[in-house]
Amino acid sequence: TGIRVELFRSGGSAVISRFAQEIGAGRIAVDVLTTSDPAAAAQFARRGIFVPFRPRNFDRIPAAAKHPEGLYVAQRLNMLCIFAREDKIAAADLPKAWTDLTDRKYAGKMVMPDPSFTALQLMVVGTLSQKYGWGFYENLRANDTMIVQGHQQVSDVLKRGERLIAAEGLDSYAYDDRKAGHKIATLYPADGTFAVFSPTAIVKGSPSPNAARAFAEFMIGDRVQSMFPEDGHYAARTDMAPPVGNPALGTLSLIAVDYDFIERDSKKIKDRFNEIFQ
Repeated sequence: TGIRVELFRSGGSAVISRFAQEIGAGRIAVDVLTTSDPAAAAQFARRGIFVPFRPRNFDRIPAAAKHPEGLYVAQRLNMLCIFAREDKIAAADLPKAWTDLTDRKYAGKMVMPDPSFTALQLMVVGTLSQKYGWGFYENLRANDTMIVQGHQQVSDVLKRGERLIAAEGLDSYAYDDRKAGHKIATLYPADGTFAVFSPTAIVKGSPSPNAARAFAEFMIGDRVQSMFPEDGHYAARTDMAPPVGNPALGTLSLIAVDYDFIERDSKKIKDRFNEIFQ
């Protein structure tokens, strides 16, 4: 389109925090908001902060990954699972489920990101602490699980061999690492993989509303959506293939996320996690 785009990029929680501060100050400085936090997007939508918009290809996005009126729509799907250095751990010893990670044989071998930084990990921690209780994370702490800032750092730690298992990781990083020649296997847990969508929304009262619509439509157009599988992500559109070598979405057991609960209790979830791993 020739429209110049200025980008602010950070962890999901940091993006939401900055946006909320600007909104609270009555300053609309952004046209389009894309995050990895469906819970926050739903809350902003309820507050009337987004503009309804049903762009071309809107009908090709699953109902669970968009607002029915178009107040937000998925840009991509984030597959959150376990991955490991398969050159350092025998196949028979690899974890098969989230609950396997509490086994003492994995002590000192695991790393995962901080839910106070990345909204994706917040979804996982909130859901698994509901499903298995906080004892699950207390056991991971007892297993000397390393906490790093975000998913890039998880990937870096595994590549350096400092830790061998991502106790929660973003599959697209493992995909890129494999392409680069690293022996990292993605493990889709038997008790469920997370497929968290990244919503895109147009901000009401933004400086460039027409350009915002063009950009939001571009994000679910053929060109962008076909790029995601090439980069190891699952596209938001149902007519796009999965990344090469990855299982089709429909073949995976997925864990449902209660986004309303995550949004309502996000501070409690972060505080409890920090209490355990401080």
